[in-house]
Amino acid sequence: AELFGDAHGSFTGPSSQRKGRFALADRGTIFLDDIDDIPLDLQVKLLRVIQERQLERIGSEVTLSINFRLIAASKKNLTSLVRDGRFREDLYFRLNIIPLYLTPLRERKDDISLLCEHFINRFATRLNHPDVSIDEEVIEKLTNYSWPGNVRELENIIERLLVLSKDGHITIDQLPEEFSKPDTSTVTIHTDYIDRIDLPKTI
Repeated sequence: AELFGDAHGSFTGPSSQRKGRFALADRGTIFLDDIDDIPLDLQVKLLRVIQERQLERIGSEVTLSINFRLIAASKKNLTSLVRDGRFREDLYFRLNIIPLYLTPLRERKDDISLLCEHFINRFATRLNHPDVSIDEEVIEKLTNYSWPGNVRELENIIERLLVLSKDGHITIDQLPEEFSKPDTSTVTIHTDYIDRIDLPKTI
């Protein structure tokens, strides 16, 4: 129902038709995060919508034609899931039109300062901090950190620093304890956790 919509009266309670995410993305873009977690039975339905550009709402016999661009992201290696029988091979090949692989944040240190600036601007508006400053030693600590939680961890850290800051000034004493440990930059990371994002473009 969330993806494909449901017709009036198909469930107890709905007072009107529900379009669903794909119908709302008609002539636009839909983003499916963590597509590796989609159950096999739903993968069959998803493949049909992607392949045929058609869907039927739950409780309806009317076929709707839609046109959309699909962006799908996976935190796991989909080829390995296909080999293990946990992801449909036909769906994988249908999605794998334009693949884009993102390396972990720890392997692209030059991005950290840019991401810090981006997240600071975002949270400064939300937290009503019009003037935000951050000490250079804080940026240095953030750059040398191993980031096992990747970009989401950095985003959470920046939000925390802004919440704890005084008048929007971020200092090194506001960093969490793990940033003061001498071995944070030598944490062993297994390659199984390398980030992967598949970006298929459909017409």
